[in-house]
Amino acid sequence: MNLRTASDQAVARHGWARALATVLAGVIAMCAVAALGLWAAGATDLPGGAFPRVVVATLVVAVGGSVRFTGDAGAIAETRAALTVVPLSVTLTGALVVAAGFLRPLRRRAVAGAPELAGWAGRIAVLWLLALTALASAARRTFAVPLGEGTLADLGDLFGASAPRVGFEADMPVTLGFGLLWLLGVFVLALLVPPGAPLPPRLLRFQESVRPAAYAMAVLLLAYVVLGVVIALVVAVTRGHAAQTLAVVLLGLPNLVWPVFTIGLGATWEGRVEGPFGLPMPQVLDRVLRTPDLSALNLRTLAEQDGRVWWLVVVNAVLLLAVAFLMASRSPARTRARQHALHMAVALALTVLAVCLLGRIDAHYGLSLFGIGDAGGGLSGDLFLRPRLWGALGLALLWGLVAGFLGALLAARTRHHGESGKPGA
Repeated sequence: MNLRTASDQAVARHGWARALATVLAGVIAMCAVAALGLWAAGATDLPGGAFPRVVVATLVVAVGGSVRFTGDAGAIAETRAALTVVPLSVTLTGALVVAAGFLRPLRRRAVAGAPELAGWAGRIAVLWLLALTALASAARRTFAVPLGEGTLADLGDLFGASAPRVGFEADMPVTLGFGLLWLLGVFVLALLVPPGAPLPPRLLRFQESVRPAAYAMAVLLLAYVVLGVVIALVVAVTRGHAAQTLAVVLLGLPNLVWPVFTIGLGATWEGRVEGPFGLPMPQVLDRVLRTPDLSALNLRTLAEQDGRVWWLVVVNAVLLLAVAFLMASRSPARTRARQHALHMAVALALTVLAVCLLGRIDAHYGLSLFGIGDAGGGLSGDLFLRPRLWGALGLALLWGLVAGFLGALLAARTRHHGESGKPGA
């Protein structure tokens, strides 16, 4: 009790300094990843010294904030722009760093009181909102867009249309609201996923059923990110385009590998690619989606372009069986196989739901003069990708039931006689 009291006093005494260090570490890590990714993508060539502003805007979007696009092309011209995408590489980096900072003062403890956890999280949240306010205030810039050559340029000169300008600015209330929700989500996952994270006494009874499944899903998603990094490195070495590949890895690798994981389960995504927009890697996705009409992205349509896509099913089966075995081995030995199957099914369905919600992409830009130009050509583009949600969730439940049951059987065979399992080990 004396040791715990001393620990509580230390957290209270140094709480604000540690909270500030946690927030700064998260912001710096996300800014570094976003800056390197945008540099690799060529964003340093943006006019007017806009690169730092774009980096900050990327961070704002990565934590759930919103950035509005604006346009002004004079009285006879019109610009339209919209972008809905979360740079999940930046999001994942920030979540890992902030979660580590949140858990650091609580390490080597099995139980933490709810008031202590609330006070510690509250300090971080206050400083986090202050940081988001500063970042959202800086996330704004306006660019001039040249008309180029052709019909639009000729009409612009003839009628004296002003040079089109597009810009962006962060939506402060939305950014603060969703940024706070993002932080609360990081806190919850930090307490649920790590095996040694402390919990309030009243929640200890849930850790046997929730924590092994949450840990298994975190391992599954991170395993796909690692596989994506390996594949990206191989592509960069064998096929070139190192800068483009680095930009994808640092900005949106989970945006690619996590939806591909759901496709390996049999899920279908719908989308279309038009104009200068595109999916940078792999190119097979871009070829399937670049059609005049709505396209379906699934195992069948991808296999028509590259038969090796069927290996996704094998990779999914191996990884799901591995994490199901991991989940069962971390659960009490008294847990029955059908219970493991149910826990795995629910956890996998929730994971797929999160991927489907976070992996959506919607981007549009158009410039028109007297209604000419927005429908096509080099000055307009359209890209969107969205899942067929209910089908994906149903397949996740089915895969989870099978993998959870088989993983429980494998774990039962490897356990020593009389072993009870230690979820907090």
